[in-house]
Amino acid sequence: MLHHAPLLLTIAAGLVAAFMLGFVAQKAKLSPIVGYLAAGLLIGPYTPGFVGDAEIATQLSEIGVILLMFGVGLHFSLKDLLSVKKVAIPGAVVQMTLATVLGTLLGHWLGWGWGPSLLFGLALSVASTVVMLRALEDRGLLDTRAGHIAIGWLIVEDLAMVAALVIIPVVGQGAASPAELAGEVGLAAVKVAAFVAVMVLFGRRAIPWILARTADTGSRELFTLGVLALSLGVAVGAAALFDVSFALGAFFAGTILKESDLAHRAAEDSQPLRDTFAVLFFVSVGMLVDPAIVVERPYALIATVLAIVVGKSIGAYALVRLLKYSKSMSLVIAASLAQIGEFSFILVTLGGQYDILPDDAQDLVLAGAILSIVINPALFAWASRSYVAKVTDDATSGETGPIAYVGEGHAIVVTYGRVGRRMAAGLWARDMACVVISDDEDHVNEIRSEGHDAILGNAVRSKVLRAAGVEKAHTALIGIPDPIQAGAVVAKIRRLSPGTTIVARGHHQVDVDYLTEMGADRVYVGVHEIADLMVAAAVEPEEPSA
Repeated sequence: MLHHAPLLLTIAAGLVAAFMLGFVAQKAKLSPIVGYLAAGLLIGPYTPGFVGDAEIATQLSEIGVILLMFGVGLHFSLKDLLSVKKVAIPGAVVQMTLATVLGTLLGHWLGWGWGPSLLFGLALSVASTVVMLRALEDRGLLDTRAGHIAIGWLIVEDLAMVAALVIIPVVGQGAASPAELAGEVGLAAVKVAAFVAVMVLFGRRAIPWILARTADTGSRELFTLGVLALSLGVAVGAAALFDVSFALGAFFAGTILKESDLAHRAAEDSQPLRDTFAVLFFVSVGMLVDPAIVVERPYALIATVLAIVVGKSIGAYALVRLLKYSKSMSLVIAASLAQIGEFSFILVTLGGQYDILPDDAQDLVLAGAILSIVINPALFAWASRSYVAKVTDDATSGETGPIAYVGEGHAIVVTYGRVGRRMAAGLWARDMACVVISDDEDHVNEIRSEGHDAILGNAVRSKVLRAAGVEKAHTALIGIPDPIQAGAVVAKIRRLSPGTTIVARGHHQVDVDYLTEMGADRVYVGVHEIADLMVAAAVEPEEPSA
């Protein structure tokens, strides 16, 4: 019976294997991504035992890319994109050219013709959306200047891939004149421009309006469904009508919704699905790789990995430094690009369909992608260390606002989402001293522009908490919805300031037990508090007003 349900089998096997091996990787002090990739290898066609459906896994991973890029758009406005165009556009173009040349020379050295070598080099030039965003999110850099530049760079690469995906079939079907190629590229550019125009002129009104009307129904389930319908619908519609990539369509849908007051709620509601499908992306990558390439072409594989990790990093670092950015920011951007992913797989698959690439070239790209993705978390952690420290120092040195909070007997509010915003507003309305900690630069600037105190940084870091005056705070209100992240912050606050009262939020009784164990004095669960208030209203009903 189960053999007739390949979708269910692939999802179940992929998630179970990813959970077990991701857990083992985490315990071994490795990135869980290593475990997810190993899970794909385990259920792939090149290892004994159960074999998942690679085509289904690839389609599921596409959903992950769409949701992830939609989430990025929710944090990244068109204004942010335009603000980094002077570095993102020339940087991406030059870096992709250098990486393509390097890969082309490598392919020629391996004995291929110039055509296959050129496509091989192009596949090595474009970074993975999922890997880059995961790296930026894990280090709290998504909403920093370096994060904006890296994402802008990624968008330019995606646009270049749109052109490449148009050209490859034309070349693969026979000899094409320069005029034919120019015409196809020009048509692709017109389609992208038309899509952007539609999103700016009509989407800017329609998307926020639809979600606002959905929110008015009061149904959280319907609102979450609306977010998913818009992200997937716009992505697929953009691909069908304008030949724009799924990722690019979803990104622009998110940037349009960013203008709405519901952006943060949409990001929060879609987070669990984004995480789940991101895992399936890594599993699908693992399924594609034939481990035999390690034995059959070891030196070619080493050269491919060096071209991806070292060659691309050095090129990107040099370009960003040439544009007068700091060493720490240049390292972050270079490390974020030192891997390849989904577009590379699409290119080599297309190259195989049109008999442009030999089989060993496809295997080298896939194996190189796996190894670069495995290496990237450690490389990015090392490269971003000084920049993360600088971002934190900026919050305490006055570069992005007031010097470290020096009050006493104040409250600390951690995060500025729906709950955090309401808590802070309640304290300010009562003239209570309060400082907000947020890793969102826009939120910090907004709070400070209104005359209140805010610290930019991740609340799990001791330096950030000390900048907020944690040792002298009488209360810390933790509005983080994720109990695991909240628990880490609670434990750090309790260790730094044993006398501070810590109040956190949870969703279930298990969250209450966990956060209390971490050191919280009180944990409020929304449904519990609502029930108590409703009982109180029934026991002691208010007198109707005259």
